[in-house]
Amino acid sequence: MKPANFYAALFLLSFSTLVLEIVETRLLSVISWYHLAFFVISAAMFGMTAAAVWVYIRRDRFTSATLPNDLSRFAAAFAVTVGLSLCLQVSLAPAMVFSVSTAIVFAEMALAIAAPFFCAGVAITLALTRSPFPVGRVYAVDLAGAACGCLGVIAFLDWLDAPSVILLTGGLAAGASILFARSAIDPLPQIEGALAGALARPWAILVIMVVVAMANGLTLHGIQPILVKSTTERRDASLVYEKWNSFSRVTVQSPPPGERGRPHLWGPSPTLPADVLVETKNVVIDGLADTAMFRFDGDLKQIDFLAYDVTNLAYFLRPGERTAVIGVGSGRDVLSAWRFGSRDITGVELNPIVVGLLTRDDLFARFAGLASLPGVRLIVDEARSWFARTEDRFGIIQMSMIDTWAATGAGAFTLSENGLYTEEAWRRFLDRLSDRGVFTVSRWYGSGAVNETGRMVSLAVAALLDSGAERPADHIFLAASGQVATLVLSRQALTPGDVQILRQACARYEYSVLLSPQGDPASEILAGIVRSGGRDALQRYTGALEFDLTPPTDDRPFFFNLLPFDRPQQVLRYFSSYRGVAGGNVTATLTLATILLVSVVLVAVTILLPLRGAVRHAGTGLVLGGTLYFALLGLGFMLVEIGFLQRLSVFLGHPVYSLSVVLFSLILSTGLGSLLSESLRLEVGRGRLVLWSALLGGYLLSAPYWLSSAIAAAQGAHILARAATTVAMITPVGVMLGFGFPTGLRIVQAIDPRPTPWFWGINGAAGVLGSVLAVSVSIAFGISMTLRLGALCYAVLIPVSLALTSKAAPMADHRAR
Repeated sequence: MKPANFYAALFLLSFSTLVLEIVETRLLSVISWYHLAFFVISAAMFGMTAAAVWVYIRRDRFTSATLPNDLSRFAAAFAVTVGLSLCLQVSLAPAMVFSVSTAIVFAEMALAIAAPFFCAGVAITLALTRSPFPVGRVYAVDLAGAACGCLGVIAFLDWLDAPSVILLTGGLAAGASILFARSAIDPLPQIEGALAGALARPWAILVIMVVVAMANGLTLHGIQPILVKSTTERRDASLVYEKWNSFSRVTVQSPPPGERGRPHLWGPSPTLPADVLVETKNVVIDGLADTAMFRFDGDLKQIDFLAYDVTNLAYFLRPGERTAVIGVGSGRDVLSAWRFGSRDITGVELNPIVVGLLTRDDLFARFAGLASLPGVRLIVDEARSWFARTEDRFGIIQMSMIDTWAATGAGAFTLSENGLYTEEAWRRFLDRLSDRGVFTVSRWYGSGAVNETGRMVSLAVAALLDSGAERPADHIFLAASGQVATLVLSRQALTPGDVQILRQACARYEYSVLLSPQGDPASEILAGIVRSGGRDALQRYTGALEFDLTPPTDDRPFFFNLLPFDRPQQVLRYFSSYRGVAGGNVTATLTLATILLVSVVLVAVTILLPLRGAVRHAGTGLVLGGTLYFALLGLGFMLVEIGFLQRLSVFLGHPVYSLSVVLFSLILSTGLGSLLSESLRLEVGRGRLVLWSALLGGYLLSAPYWLSSAIAAAQGAHILARAATTVAMITPVGVMLGFGFPTGLRIVQAIDPRPTPWFWGINGAAGVLGSVLAVSVSIAFGISMTLRLGALCYAVLIPVSLALTSKAAPMADHRAR
């Protein structure tokens, strides 16, 4: 084989495989919810593991002589199945309904996602096990391609929409197929059959996939999801704009020009005049997070209606103050600050598409009118990072109904980490207030059931206690209108005059006062929260309630999950209810359980059952010890990977950045560890195995203690600096993780090589199932506990590996004789 063509093909195939995996998480977060990103990781791992099993079962079919042909055909198959998989995914509706049909839909989704990874896995397995080139070099090229794919996906998604990028990965895979074919010294033999004939034409596949991808990116009516968040997607004349990037899909729905309607307000006052009509465009993020863009040409009368929204209550207290808005959206909160007299307004928005609509896209910028307002600046940045860097102080910091990367609804964020609703974040925001400044936050509210509002108040009390406030209740005012409650959180205690102003505004606009320094709380739960005597008392009280209202932290940043996962018997009570917050939380929890069930069935049927023959003639001790070793290895690796993904998602500002950077770091560093294990063999001495497990376990156990400090020190840095910090934190643990798998393989092969495929399958199966466990543990007990469990897995490896090496030594002596 020609090495240059072979290595280039392998690099391209690995590159496209990782691009596909990450883009699939973006597509699924639009079709369903972001928290299903781990489902994509599991499905991809399942496909790759099943491929390795299939190669083992069909091992007589693959030889060195047929290798170029086999590699080319399976790379071409990867390209074709990418397109077929996409077409199936966009037509599925992975909604959570309590029925067998839901499990079938998720099984279909898992198989559709896994199919391309199966084809890629066959090619990569063959490249690693059948090629005439050094395994270390082949493995290095494979990892280099995968690592570059982790970063390349961000550029692709800033250029094309997710479905088009998926199709483009098929074109890249077809390019790999061409290069594999050209790596052969002799011409490839002709293979009969229509399918084989089609796969033998990678040039045609490449052209088709690239042309379709480019064409799809130029139209609003191409291959796109039909059902988004269980609702049929509207793609009629009202859809005037659509753009994707690495962490969102933004669409704009526009009524006919000049059409006016009632303004969409979060918490409208009952006193809003009935004759108020405005021109509006609807900006939608990821299919459900909608925000209204109002027409504004500078006439304040056009936006007078904004005074009738409870989310703007704080402006009555501090009118005209310097203002910062977290999450600009389509500009509503910036207009609110302008309406109340502020002429120094900073809007911090994570999504550059949204800022582009308001400032650079002429059609929308002229409609919204923000770009022409003096004193208004819109900054594209992650809010926590920007506030950590700036020295500015503000009279008002507003965060209204902000969910970081989509909308709350039907459990959208139940399993998602969110960095804007943690104690650490709110302490940062309070630090950036002027002496008399206020931080105002609005969240969903249900009369008689405080739920999400209660957790918001709990978070406010915790942040105040951490900031040194002696009586948090004196700093808090809470009012509600309809289904929205607004918190006004003052850095200093609210004065009687402040309270009077807020109460007069509530009386004028008929808002309900829920909490006030002067007056009784509207509910016993709110009273118990604000009157907690200290941080420990607050934790005990909120942790013992029917819903989990404990204040979220960066270690447990699941603000939107209110089900107490640490009390399973309590969670079971809500499984018959689909109403309110409990219904959304139950929906997401049932989704998690369904995915676990589907994963168990698929793993058993496609991995474990086909490999059971591999252990038939092996000794019981080897089978049990090896199974335990590789199960712990796969489970521990997934616990560590998911733990770091969740923790660093808060640090990097978005899950896609976390996925790209963490996977990049892990792939490169574990690859380096695997290569180092060839020269620094742990199995030659028991002391080395013990030292390796102790160092790895110690690093993971210590991570929760130093990780927070390292993140806090770099929180204000640019995204590139934060990414570099992430790489530096991940690399040591990745290198140590890379020793585990090759070391284990060498140990069991020294005893008996026959059950090796079984152990490979066990490792993959444990990884597939471990992702569900990792998510559950993080929600219930915190991300630190997930990392500690990962450390425990590697600690238990010490006696298991020592037992295996004791069996391997006599076998090695026997062969030497």
